Amino acid sequence: MLRLPTSLKVVWASPNSLLGLLVGAAGLLSGGRVQRRGRTLEFYGGGISWVLDHLPAAPGILAMTLGHVILGQTAAALDIARDHEAVHVVQYEKWGPLMLPAYLFASLVLYLRGADPYRDNPFEREAYRISP
Repeated sequence: MLRLPTSLKVVWASPNSLLGLLVGAAGLLSGGRVQRRGRTLEFYGGGISWVLDHLPAAPGILAMTLGHVILGQTAAALDIARDHEAVHVVQYEKWGPLMLPAYLFASLVLYLRGADPYRDNPFEREAYRISP
């Protein structure tokens, strides 16, 4: 299997990372904080907590990933969710700009079939299998 350099993976995931940076910046403007962990930036608190509490498919989740940006409720929530979210970072590196549409499409199909659009999503199932 072809192994891409990390720099190319970062570029491939960058459209999603840019979206995460925009949300993270809004979080900073509303009292949130940021920290760097490896090749990711983690934003937490402020308006980010509100966004995570109001997601339609999974309200109140601890964290979510957009490319190389992880958005969390609190620093402690990020500590709990970090390994799980790292699986999503790898997924973004594989799927690049197709990741978010693929994730949302899978959730929509599951919802229309009467399944749980979050827990039954194959991207979440992989993440929970690797890091419960």
